[in-house]
Amino acid sequence: MAKGITRQRIVEAALEVLDEKGADAVTVRAVASRLDVRAPALYWHVRGKQELLDEMGTEIQRRVMAASAPRAGASPQESLGDYARALRREYLLHRDGARTFSGTRLTDPDVLRAQEPWLEAWTADGVPLETAVDAAELVTAFVVGFVIEEQERAQSAQEDPERYDAESRDAFIGEGAPLVRRTGHLRADPHERFETQLAMVLAGVATRLGE
Repeated sequence: MAKGITRQRIVEAALEVLDEKGADAVTVRAVASRLDVRAPALYWHVRGKQELLDEMGTEIQRRVMAASAPRAGASPQESLGDYARALRREYLLHRDGARTFSGTRLTDPDVLRAQEPWLEAWTADGVPLETAVDAAELVTAFVVGFVIEEQERAQSAQEDPERYDAESRDAFIGEGAPLVRRTGHLRADPHERFETQLAMVLAGVATRLGE
């Protein structure tokens, strides 16, 4: 085992590679190069790219759970809102964050156990465990999808500033579809859109919990 190489150092190096070069550049070989060791030295800790991504995703989820611990007296919807905002913030800190970390498997049992206070609070309020899980997965899916689109649009706009120009879109659509043309002028600040759409999702959760 290479001296001084730990999983934490590997994850930190992998996040640096991700932020500089994007998701496709994250490989065991690239991370080893960042750490100035040969790739086989990392196989004591990660057996391949998927395990490397799992470790990265676990670190991200650890940070999210720490930032969104249940607040005393918070309703289930408020707790979910805190979680959604923390998840989006963490994803946005990293290039291709949502695309990279979604679908990864948690490798630290403490991160999994951190869900227990949430589930205890929900079930104590009479929410069936299955419903609590469905609500959490729904909110997670919303955040992942929103941030993937948000990050892809932002990166595309950097390469081509005119790509999402509303006037050019109007000309492309032409006459006869005024409502469709208006939609291109309705895209508010992404933070505002996130909050608006999150509120819609949470309203749906509240309706389901009230059944």
